[in-house]
Amino acid sequence: MSMTAPGRLARARPDDIDVPCGRSLPSQRVTDQSPQNTTPTNLDDASSRPIILLLGPTASGKTALSIELARALPHGGECVLADSMQVYRGMSIGTAQPSRSELDAAPHHLCGFVDPRSLEFTVRDWLDAAEEAIGGIRDRGRHPILVGGTNLYIRALLEGVFEGPGRNDALREELADVPAADLHDRLVLVDPESAARIHRNDHRRLVRALEVHASTGVPLSIQQKEWADTVRGRPDARLVILDWPVEALNRRINARVKAMLESGLVEEVRGLQEDGGLGTQAQEAVGYREILNHLAGRCSLADAEEQIKIRTRRYGKQQRTWLRRFSAVPGAIRLEPEGRDAADLARDAIRRLQNPA
Repeated sequence: MSMTAPGRLARARPDDIDVPCGRSLPSQRVTDQSPQNTTPTNLDDASSRPIILLLGPTASGKTALSIELARALPHGGECVLADSMQVYRGMSIGTAQPSRSELDAAPHHLCGFVDPRSLEFTVRDWLDAAEEAIGGIRDRGRHPILVGGTNLYIRALLEGVFEGPGRNDALREELADVPAADLHDRLVLVDPESAARIHRNDHRRLVRALEVHASTGVPLSIQQKEWADTVRGRPDARLVILDWPVEALNRRINARVKAMLESGLVEEVRGLQEDGGLGTQAQEAVGYREILNHLAGRCSLADAEEQIKIRTRRYGKQQRTWLRRFSAVPGAIRLEPEGRDAADLARDAIRRLQNPA
């Protein structure tokens, strides 16, 4: 991937996605808020096709609501998945991809289209594919509904992608043959926060973190944090956020994990293992590492189930944290789903999109 100057967006050259790349966002600085999305949205106007961003933590009911929205919106809608693990083929159970009946109920894009053995699928790759899908949906006169999911994907759509400084080819050549563990030790000294986040064997990301520090004198973690401090909207986007009470969401998470195991998660992981295994990114999907440990005899299935529940609840907590920041975007609609069905929530969301408070 080519790099540009700090703060600029680079054009992707993805190798692993099997959909065409679309247009990229213009370069943006994350300093000022975008125009407030508090004016009424005319959903009946064929020339007005805002992106509806349906956000919520894992197990919050996003898929069911997205389908009801696609059915209820004037002119209909199509769903675009904004989940970094739902992009992988053959991982439908563990990543809670829409079922066959759900796929039949509404068109879905960016679902199960990346080889799980791929070593890299970047935020930029996803953004280009998402922009292409959104453009096609609008060309068909329908409403794009983004369903997520993954913080970096949503931020990329709203604000662009943090690229950092350009390549330092001399440094990359110097570090090419240095063992990853040694690179990690170096990174601990200059950027311990990034070192804690990047796996000791992830040579590519370790080199990039060291490259950023060498080029700018500022740790990558600090640059990313400064970029992430401000969430701003996008004039053609409307946010709808599902907000569950913590205990209720945790019960839903536990029930989902149990249902995944009953639906064949162990068999899914075994099949992926027999088909060449998972790349480093796909392995990060919650549940797969735990089942691989079970298949290797390192833990019982009951222990693996409990570990998946704990890890998923922790992930849900992280999602709720960044969703609170998105709730501050002007015009964001917050829905409380407990005790309500998806059709009722869809009607409420459409009413509030058309008549914001």
